[in-house]
Amino acid sequence: MARSPNGASSIYLGKDGYWHGRVTVGVKDDGRPDRRHVMGTRAEVTRKVRALEKGRDAGTIRKSGPTWTVEKWLTHWVENIAAPFVRENTISGYRVAVNVHLIPGIGKHRLDRLEPEHLEKLYVRMMKNGSAAATAHQAHRTLRTALNEAVKRGYLARNPATLAKAPRLIEHEIEPYSVDEIRLLLKTALDGRNGARWAVALALGLRQGEALGLKWSDVNLDAGSMFVRRGRLRPRWRHGCGDTCGRKYAGHCPQRQPERDETAETKSRAGRRGIGLPAELVELLKAHRVEQDREREIAAQLWKDGDWLFATPTGAPLNPRTDWDDWKKLLVRAGVRDGRLHDARHTAATVLLLLGVPERAVMGIMGWSHTAMAARYQHVTSAIQRDIASRVGGLIWQVNEGPADSE
Repeated sequence: MARSPNGASSIYLGKDGYWHGRVTVGVKDDGRPDRRHVMGTRAEVTRKVRALEKGRDAGTIRKSGPTWTVEKWLTHWVENIAAPFVRENTISGYRVAVNVHLIPGIGKHRLDRLEPEHLEKLYVRMMKNGSAAATAHQAHRTLRTALNEAVKRGYLARNPATLAKAPRLIEHEIEPYSVDEIRLLLKTALDGRNGARWAVALALGLRQGEALGLKWSDVNLDAGSMFVRRGRLRPRWRHGCGDTCGRKYAGHCPQRQPERDETAETKSRAGRRGIGLPAELVELLKAHRVEQDREREIAAQLWKDGDWLFATPTGAPLNPRTDWDDWKKLLVRAGVRDGRLHDARHTAATVLLLLGVPERAVMGIMGWSHTAMAARYQHVTSAIQRDIASRVGGLIWQVNEGPADSE
């Protein structure tokens, strides 16, 4: 009887009276063949061997080695796989989803026994406990990304997060500010310090981080241009006193030390872009530079020269949280309806639409990397809707009245 080739599957009757099957499904980490063993009746072993061979050929056999729990895998993934290669804000979101929601909710499950139903029950519990649907959706996206990596590395045969139903997100239609509201906001803003900050937001549609990350070296007022290179990050601190100051939050420590850089590269390659400045905005920035020079003289040795376009009275970069508070105060002072700071970006995109600027040009100004963003940000305002309605109505009734006039 000819000998079976190395690595071939085998079925045989053992001395213990049971039938045994062995199937080579890959290679272990140490280089030895990963040969799986099954036992039972002859029919059972034959069926199990064929299932192993089918899984091996399809690439769905779990890799050999220590058994991962969801907690161990997520911790390993977020700190050793994701953290070195993603942006600071992205990894912060991942850590919140992993440590606050996913590990407490499903961390004890074995990774290879995680089912879509476990995830769906988790999302329902999160929302019953007060989490927004968007928070549960963020946890779902984070888990799907982490488990995709486990599938690629052979620790999972399939990703249950791709089968689980994520919470439904309701997109609320955003009404951009009208031209009259924009004028009122600008008029009010220019009565206070850093008023040009809001002119940049409303006219150019820069993201908050992009606007706060601008430096004077990024602006050429003679050429009327600006180049967006970086985004301002929300500060994060650690105690510099050895936890002896008695302050609960590290940001309140008199000797606090930064844990992250002040800025990071823009969100995408499309985000690094040059923008032409309207002549009116150039004049506002010139006046802003004169005012900032005056503040520098007043601050004297307290001035921290970081070349920031928009700075505190002592030259430090603006804190995004403070900037957000200033936006809310501006809305109140101007008597304009409440809205998110990001709505200024929606407004800028809508103004470009009203002016008939080509979509490709709008993408360049806004820093979009694909055309789908145009549909998301460019809103058909009520003014445009009324204009369309009047045109359609005039056309229909003009057509209907035509034959009557001719009789």
